[in-house]
Amino acid sequence: MDVQPVIINGLSEIADDYDALICDVWGVVHNGVRAFDPAVAALRRFRTERGRVVLLTNAPRPPAGVEAQLPNYGVPRDCYDSVVTSGGAARDYIASRAAGGRLPILHLGPERDLGLFGGLDVELCGPDRARLALCSGLFDDDNETPQHYAAILAEMKARALPMICANPDVVVQRGDKRVWCAGGLARAYEDIGGEVAYYGKPHAAIYEVALKAAASPARPLVVGDGLETDIRGANIMGIDALFVAKGIHADELGGLTPGNLIDLFRRSGVRARAAMEQLRW
Repeated sequence: MDVQPVIINGLSEIADDYDALICDVWGVVHNGVRAFDPAVAALRRFRTERGRVVLLTNAPRPPAGVEAQLPNYGVPRDCYDSVVTSGGAARDYIASRAAGGRLPILHLGPERDLGLFGGLDVELCGPDRARLALCSGLFDDDNETPQHYAAILAEMKARALPMICANPDVVVQRGDKRVWCAGGLARAYEDIGGEVAYYGKPHAAIYEVALKAAASPARPLVVGDGLETDIRGANIMGIDALFVAKGIHADELGGLTPGNLIDLFRRSGVRARAAMEQLRW
């Protein structure tokens, strides 16, 4: 992959080189409020003319839950083939741990993520009785930051409680507002010496699941706006990447120019084949 991404105007400029897309969702396909129509059209066009489209997201929910939510943002079912989520991978791990009997778990995250535990032999409890913690986010991500969790993280550390992070994203863009994610709490826990296992991007295991869902393509392309998740994950896997600039790094980038791209990618230590403002055909 090129050290300096080539700036392109549309996916069509490079689409012939690939037979599958592994595409991020939040920040690329929608902004947490509504779909980006040009991105939806680009995915549909690629799927029709080139190959499979797998949506890969660090959402802390099972794939079926994310797929059911996508129409609420205006993302139609005909623009992708399947959904792979970090929550689904974390749930698989919890299921393996609970196979030997009822597993006491501390859940850090909102009630909307409780579907992660549906059908599993687990008991949700406090840190005093838990054998591990699963972090899917903040209880109230509209108003809280990781600083609000100092006391409970300290209690977890005192008990050497391992944390499973079901969403490695640190922050995401919800409309015009940035909100903290589970990755922010996980980093805060690591900062005080806590043990964290991450499920999701940029870790190789989740990409292996996504590539399998894409029917093991010969020439996949990763599309994403997160340098530390999407693009680094592609680098780890040796897969070409397309960086979407009008996403989580838009303010930091300060405009899509060759010089700004070089500076941003140098600071992050990642590479991508190409970059564009917003995903479009």
